[in-house]
Amino acid sequence: MSSLNKYESNTAVAIEQTFYSLFVSKIYILLELVKFRITVLVSFTTALGYFLASDNLGFGFIYPVVGIFLLACSSAALNQLQESKTDMLMERTRKRPLPSGKISRAGVMVISLILLLSGSSILILKTNIGTLLTGLITFYWYNAVYTPLKKKTALAIIPGSLVGALPPLAGWLAGGGDLFDLQMGVVALYFFVWQIPHFWLLLLLYGSDFKKGGFPVLTDVYSELFIKKITFVLLVATVLLGVLITFTGSGIYLASNILIYISSLLMIIEAFSFYVKNRYDRKDVVKTFVSINLYTLALITILSADKLFFLL
Repeated sequence: MSSLNKYESNTAVAIEQTFYSLFVSKIYILLELVKFRITVLVSFTTALGYFLASDNLGFGFIYPVVGIFLLACSSAALNQLQESKTDMLMERTRKRPLPSGKISRAGVMVISLILLLSGSSILILKTNIGTLLTGLITFYWYNAVYTPLKKKTALAIIPGSLVGALPPLAGWLAGGGDLFDLQMGVVALYFFVWQIPHFWLLLLLYGSDFKKGGFPVLTDVYSELFIKKITFVLLVATVLLGVLITFTGSGIYLASNILIYISSLLMIIEAFSFYVKNRYDRKDVVKTFVSINLYTLALITILSADKLFFLL
């Protein structure tokens, strides 16, 4: 091969690698903008609601799951637009796409609007009005109620936790479930309660960072000991609700129930371990934070698999 051909080949490879790197970087920016790790969990809870309500094994769950996922992504992007100035002040968030200058405010607005319209279109065309309204109420509550409320009170997470209770309800309604069914009520209550200790554990990890952003934090109102006590109570309440779900029609197979009970016991042990320590360091808080999230993921997985096996 001549030197000219080698030069052209190397140039072509370099151009291809550059375009690939740019494409990958844009994908990473988008995933960070829509808080993918959080929004994908939202889609899991939507799928759980659908599976619990549905009597048919098919691909109908895809529509509510994708629709709610897109709405959650739109909400997350809009939230970053709302809090971009605050994010610049906090170490944990200053490298997000907007404060780091990786994307413009206009770009975020366009992406959020496209995601909102796409998700709403899927829900109205492929599910039902109840699912669409639940998704839009969740969007409104997160961005118009919870986000501004965080600047006013350290207890904003309590009304804000409604955001976690609604996606499984959206899936439930898409699957043909009754709005006032006890089973769905307990599932929704579980996700409502779970979010509070989830957030307060995060607060124990990043409280000083939240203060830099101008957010009122619970440690300004209560002692860390009190926060630890109330967090422990809510952790236990979360686990008890997880167990209660199995008594409301979920957990059809004995093996599924046993797995839930074992997971619940392990989580209770972890909650007590967190509570009884006179002093706890960052590792203890991280361990409990990861544990309650893994417990929730295990609960979603076990209950979904249980119903899917029943429908086979």
